[in-house]
Amino acid sequence: MLDSINTNINFPNLGIELKNIASGIDVFGYRIAFYGIIIGIGMLFGWLIAEWTAKRTGQNPEFYLDFALVAIAVSVIGARVYYVIFAWDEFADNPLSILNLRTGGLAIYGGIIGGVLTALIYTKIKKCSFWLLADTGCIGLITGQMIGRWGNFFNREAFGKYSNGLFAMQLDRRVVSDVYRESVLVSRLKEIYAGKTVALERILEIRNSVVTVDGVQYIQVHPTFLYESFWNLCLLIILILYTKHKRFDGEIMLLYLAGYGLGRVWIEGLRTDQLFLWGTPFAVSQLLSALLVIGSVILLIIKRQKAVKK
Repeated sequence: MLDSINTNINFPNLGIELKNIASGIDVFGYRIAFYGIIIGIGMLFGWLIAEWTAKRTGQNPEFYLDFALVAIAVSVIGARVYYVIFAWDEFADNPLSILNLRTGGLAIYGGIIGGVLTALIYTKIKKCSFWLLADTGCIGLITGQMIGRWGNFFNREAFGKYSNGLFAMQLDRRVVSDVYRESVLVSRLKEIYAGKTVALERILEIRNSVVTVDGVQYIQVHPTFLYESFWNLCLLIILILYTKHKRFDGEIMLLYLAGYGLGRVWIEGLRTDQLFLWGTPFAVSQLLSALLVIGSVILLIIKRQKAVKK
């Protein structure tokens, strides 16, 4: 896992070398991870843009502040629970480590599920439209996701398979997951990834393609956090521009689910740290993304046809 030492992060084919990138800062002897700081910033800006969208569409912005205070807490819990469920082996020997969020381990789909459940209960109590809240809230959500992905950058995680393409990223081998280091034998990797042939092959390819720069060993991979952040930025712009042209409440939410799901199907297919459906080689988030795309597109077609008839 990530050590407390500062190391370089390079993008060799872009000619970019970022020196001594820390994973956090020390405040009164306590280590605060940039991962948590960035997640917090993402939540803040997500709430702000949701309030801005509420004003823009003639809604009461204070309604979204009350909702955000509850939804953020539930979403963080949901994101952690989702991750722990599908990565239980990481916590089986030390269950208390579940409470340590500084090293990462938040799955966005768990957060989305938590947010949706909160919205269903909240709108029922307030006796207002769930779909209208969902349209506004998802714009804040995609903003938070766009920013939050940069926490993976500082944690040196959520990257993809080996790459020598234009955006290839080099990470110091000493501060990535143990599976990319020589200290973990290939025989052990075969035990960990039994039945997950593609994942094992990708990890071995990364280990076999280590490059040495100034005496330091680096792995070279796809910066999938960057891909997803840029994808989310494009989706955010589309959703904002389309908001005032929607034909029915819930259309923005369905566009978000279809757009984000489509990008995640592609990006998840590049990653090497996927969460797998129990006892299978199938990436659970990739399967869920594909289902979201299909379901959202079907609902969009049906509801748009009804809206046109009206």
